[in-house]
This record gives sequence, C-alpha cells and structure tokens, in this order.
Amino acid sequence: MLVAASTECFGHLPTQEAVDRLLDLEYTSVEISIDENGSFKPSEVAANLNASIDLCMDTRRMHIVGYAANITATGEDYFEQFKACSRLAKATKVVTITIPSGEHGTPFNEEIEKLKRCVEIADAEGIRVALRTETGCLSGDPDTVCILCEHAKGLGVAIDPSHFIYNRPKPVDYDRLLKYVCQVYLRDTTKDKLQVRIGQGIVEYGRLVDRLVAQKYNQGLTVHVEPASDIDHSAELRKMRLLLESLLI
Repeated sequence: MLVAASTECFGHLPTQEAVDRLLDLEYTSVEISIDENGSFKPSEVAANLNASIDLCMDTRRMHIVGYAANITATGEDYFEQFKACSRLAKATKVVTITIPSGEHGTPFNEEIEKLKRCVEIADAEGIRVALRTETGCLSGDPDTVCILCEHAKGLGVAIDPSHFIYNRPKPVDYDRLLKYVCQVYLRDTTKDKLQVRIGQGIVEYGRLVDRLVAQKYNQGLTVHVEPASDIDHSAELRKMRLLLESLLI
C-alpha cells in the first residue's frame, strides 16, 4: 500500500502548488483532483487533453495513485468529459478514477445506467472506476453500494470511513465493501464532526489496514485533510502520514 495525499488538501491552490506543498510534507504519492469547482477542471481536460497530460506528468516525481473527477456537466457532455479524464489516466499510467455518486433522490435506474456507461468508457482505456462513499448520496449506504456494483460490473469503491461515522447514531459496518475497494480516503472523525485532529476521532486505522491486507489491497491510502481554523493543517498532514507509514511497517 502507498501512503498518498489528495491535492484537495490544498484545494484553494493550483495543482502544481498543491503538489509542491505535499512534497514539502514528505509525501511521495498523490491523488490529483479534477474538479469543475477547482483549479484543474474536467472541462479543461476535454478541451485540451495534451496540456492536461503535460500538467499531470510534471508531479516532481511523485507517484499518482489516482484521479478524483467531479464533473458537473450533464447529458452527453458529462460522458465526453469523463472519457477525456479516462484518456488522461491512460496517458499518465494511472489505473483508478474516483467519481461521486448521485445525491439522495437520484432515480436508482438512472444512476445504474450512468455508472454502467462510465465503466464501459473507462474499461476501453484500461481504467477502473471507483465510486466514492459519501453521506447524503446513494453511496452513503453500504447495501446500496453493493447493489450498484453488482449491476455495474467492474465498478469499484473508494471507501471513506469518515462518511460511515459522521452524522450517524453509530458507525456503519462497511466490511462488505472491501472486496470492491480500489481507493481509500482517510482523516479522523467523530459522529458530530467530519474532520477532527488526528487522535481525537474514532477512525480505526489499524483495523482498516489489517482488513485491506487480508484483501491483498496494494493501492493508495489517501490522506484527505482540509484546512480548518482549529487545526495546524501542515502538522495534521505530517501526523497522518507518519501514522499510516507506521502501520505499514
């Protein structure tokens, strides 16, 4: 397994500056965010694929563990942008693209058809799609995620344990999803707050790593700690890196 960090940790910065910050914190692997609301947009990837490839190849020798694509376009534009992101992944030798699921209220059959098409597009480029688990979305329920994976053959899961803790009466068991896992996002969390200082939450990092080892998972453990007024952001990113590295020794 590789300890990585998302450029979303520095989402207010251009991608290259975010990469430089993570290098300063001694990370050697990175997940790159492609977000229509961020500095590196899927619409830009679709408009100029070669420039996007050049940008992502210049990661100061950091290993790219995946891309996280947040595409706000609809209809055929969504799939054109997703296809461009898949081609970017292939060109930069990255295996996984993570996407969000629809929010609660999204018609279930519509979501299945969308995911099937994404899997088909990505598969043609040798890429795997991971559905990110998230509160308030269809992917917030492990049983629903299993059904989506069963219907969209080849779909993987990007597990974010925080979203099975935050705003829940008690932590939700997500072990049934581990057979689909191809990305993992980590921070510390309580039921009342999505992000707290490392050690103040109840995320069981050691147990999760043990379960991933049992599944022969060998991809990214991606730190996703965003700036907050009540934390020393850089210190938290360092602590999380050291903690995860210690669990992999």
